[in-house]
This record gives sequence, C-alpha cells and structure tokens, in this order.
Amino acid sequence: QVQLQESGPGLVKPSQTLSLTCTVSGGSITTNYYYWSWIRQPPGKGLEWIGYIAYSGSTYYSPSLKSRTSISRDTSKNQFTLQVSSVTPEDTAVYYCARVTVTLDCDYWGQGTQVTVSS
Repeated sequence: QVQLQESGPGLVKPSQTLSLTCTVSGGSITTNYYYWSWIRQPPGKGLEWIGYIAYSGSTYYSPSLKSRTSISRDTSKNQFTLQVSSVTPEDTAVYYCARVTVTLDCDYWGQGTQVTVSS
C-alpha cells in the first residue's frame, strides 16, 4: 500500500517561497512508470495541477506556474519537494501530492495540507 504525506509550513508571507515535501512509503519514487505530482485546490475552486517529477527525475510544470515552480526529489529519503516562489494570496490553497500512473490516473493521494499566504 503506497502512502503519501505532505509536510511544510501552513503560513507563508507574500513574496516568499512556499516549500512543501511529500514523503512516500510503500513504494519507490524511482519505480517505472510513475509520475509524482503536486496538485492544489484554492478555496471555492477546483483542482489545479501544478507539475510532476517522473520516475526518471524529469520534470514538467503547468505553463501557468512554470516560471515560479520547481519540483525536486531526494531518492535516499523517498521524498519529493515543491517550491513556489514569489507567492501571493492567490497561492492560498490545499496542496496535495499524488502518484499518477502512465494512464494519467491519480491512484494514490496525500491527505492534503493547507497553505495560507498572508502577512
């Protein structure tokens, strides 16, 4: 059974960098052919896909967030990390990490973590 757990600050000041880590257990983030993703849901809105880091280590980002987003990984800890720079209150959301299969199914999700951008 694969489990994902998000961790990181719940409050970030405007213009700072948001940083979240997803710790994965029950499966390796280097296993073919999975894509380890970040997804967020702003209050009152739908889910928004942020980007992923693949089993190979390659990354892909949503065009709308690409200029401010970075996803990296630590294979020794089986973790992957999201950074979003220059945050504004519009980045306030529940942030989820998830495993995505080659058929684009999100088959495992973390429980989500609330991040609020406020001074």
